[in-house]
Amino acid sequence: MGGIYARGVRLQRRAWPLWRTALFFLGLVAFVLALASGIEVIAGDLFSVHMLQHMLLTIVSAPLLMLGAPVRPLLRGLPAVVRARVVRPLAGNSVARGLLHVLRHPLVAVGIYVGGLYLWHWPSLYDAAVENDALHALEHAHFFIGALLFWSVVIDPVPFRGTLPYAARIIYLLLAGAAQNTLLGGILSFSTRLLYPHYAGSAARYGLDPFTDQRIGGALMWVIGDAVFLLGVSLAFFAWLAHEEETQRRREHGTLRP
Repeated sequence: MGGIYARGVRLQRRAWPLWRTALFFLGLVAFVLALASGIEVIAGDLFSVHMLQHMLLTIVSAPLLMLGAPVRPLLRGLPAVVRARVVRPLAGNSVARGLLHVLRHPLVAVGIYVGGLYLWHWPSLYDAAVENDALHALEHAHFFIGALLFWSVVIDPVPFRGTLPYAARIIYLLLAGAAQNTLLGGILSFSTRLLYPHYAGSAARYGLDPFTDQRIGGALMWVIGDAVFLLGVSLAFFAWLAHEEETQRRREHGTLRP
């Protein structure tokens, strides 16, 4: 993926912002850390590390990749035969375009992302996923794809536009992002019972009792998640201001024309 993106950047007709490339590759690093490092191994023993893994996938890797504006570079970086036989037919297919439009609708994206978080944290399904590799892979795919859809609503995935006005993106991040993250993190942190029996014995090997491990996991989701969403709110606010200033500048320029 990184090689295709880098090739696509080199083939861009216009100068490509270095910061976008840097953020894209940071997103790839976060993805690899989450799924192909010691985190993946320890996540089976510690709930808190598993929550860290989910945070890396959903609120670190996904938004960084979207900020890298990956659509054009990835398409340009593909082999010509793939673009001709796969990408162009899909781009010209009204059903495929319609499906993408539906998936990026704010309510649909929230339903997939937030609904997935609560679904996969249901105790019986969560324990089943941790103990079954295929189900675990499905869980992570749901989290990651849902996160990409969620963030594409507020981060313009060039050449596609965001599906919300700038002011609405702030509300979206607060209600659909920070609020649900606080609620789920709070449930995990303050629960008086052990929600995930899978960790009842394994946490002790790391010097933690399972209740402490569960509370740490909830705190990680709560604190790190809210920090990222509030950062997103701040960036959306400044993007809104910049958009309004640019709109006003264009209006003033238009009034000077004969």
